Amino acid sequence: MGASDWKKLYNQVNKKPAKIARILKHNKPKERKFGLAKSKCVRCGRIGAHISSYGLNLCRQCFREIAVEIGFKKYS
Repeated sequence: MGASDWKKLYNQVNKKPAKIARILKHNKPKERKFGLAKSKCVRCGRIGAHISSYGLNLCRQCFREIAVEIGFKKYS
């Protein structure tokens, strides 16, 4: 299939809301109930190095960037 075929298909589906709904119903990713992919950073979407304490739900990199703004202090 060439690029023009995909563009044509997209244009056809884009004009028909019933077909869009059917495609989304069968092809959307499932909701995760447990596992590594359930908890991800609310700021950037990373799934590794997740801090869920205090209801933060941030990765450690995002936490370091905004820690002072949300009221955390660095003690050393």
